[in-house]
Amino acid sequence: MFDQLNSRPADSLLALIKAFHADDRSGKVDLGVGVYRDIMGRTPVMRAVKAAEQFLLETQDSKKYLGPEGDLQFVRLLQPIIFGKSPTFGHRLVGIQTPGGSGALRLGAELIQTANPSAKVLLGTPSWPNHAPIFGAARLPVKAYAFVDLTLQQVKFESVIEALSSAGEGDVVLLHGCCHNPTGIDFTMEQWRQITALLVAQKLVPFIDLAYQGLGDGLERDAAPTRMILDAVDEALIAYSCDKNFGLYRERVGALYVMARNVDDTGKAESNMAALARVNWSMPPDHGAAIVRTILESDEMSAMWRAELEEMCQRVNGNRAALAAAAPDLAFISQQRGLFSNLSMSKETAVALRAKHGIYMADSGRMNLAGMQPDDACAIVAALRAEGCLKSSMSA
Repeated sequence: MFDQLNSRPADSLLALIKAFHADDRSGKVDLGVGVYRDIMGRTPVMRAVKAAEQFLLETQDSKKYLGPEGDLQFVRLLQPIIFGKSPTFGHRLVGIQTPGGSGALRLGAELIQTANPSAKVLLGTPSWPNHAPIFGAARLPVKAYAFVDLTLQQVKFESVIEALSSAGEGDVVLLHGCCHNPTGIDFTMEQWRQITALLVAQKLVPFIDLAYQGLGDGLERDAAPTRMILDAVDEALIAYSCDKNFGLYRERVGALYVMARNVDDTGKAESNMAALARVNWSMPPDHGAAIVRTILESDEMSAMWRAELEEMCQRVNGNRAALAAAAPDLAFISQQRGLFSNLSMSKETAVALRAKHGIYMADSGRMNLAGMQPDDACAIVAALRAEGCLKSSMSA
């Protein structure tokens, strides 16, 4: 059987991790893998998470199955954080726990394929590299369009409008709710309003990937576009991840929410989500969701988590400000949000930055700004300037 398989290329980011750790230069900087790092360069377990785990250690009395829907109290407690305390569409909303945001995307893709196999998925590029493969694995056709000009570091909004205007009724539009991965470039609220109007007019279904809430401009502001869209459209899907804003990367904590036209359709969606989850992973992993549920059930732990998340957000934006201040050509970075920015460069340039300067970033030019320290800004700028990535010759 297996001699019929073709070898697949190794994951480039995993190779980047190994290369960084093998580099013994003292001034190396890791801007590669997309995880948060603190001022010590660590990806710490949050204090609220430690408190929740201690509580679970002392009180959890069973490891029995929860069912394919997972921890539904976890799903319910996330809703006011994502959708607000009293959403007008609340009675039309249903959610299910998933193994991370990736599991939510895959489950949503299979739900779409089950409900409307002819639906196309509109995907702005560049996007997270796993988006297109996930939809493709669910046998959904992906129609890509240009989302951003990396040379100008600007949204190609005319291209966005053209793509949505030419889509057919029932087609799905993948949207990054905030903190766009890989570019850090989000729509303005005025652009979100125009997109929302087109979704309604063209009868398109938004699929919102909300993986970084709280790491851009805070929990409320980061959720504003999602809430505006859901107030206007009839149907939507939301893939949510707790991996980043709770620091639970390896626990794989996520949820898929579906908003349907009416209560009857909501029930149909719920039964299909459970059935699809059953044949994919049977039951989602419990520990991470139990941690989030425990935090959100406790006023004290919730306050601790919110304070820590705000610290993380301020640190990332502080790194952005430091890098933007170090070179006029990088001023745009301070206006972007989330962990990432994506410079326009060739793979050869990215390789040269690693080999000559110890500046590690993805071959695409994507940088994880949470991987640096403010004091690294000058070294990063010097390396970029040496490799011809910057036009200006003087630091700001």
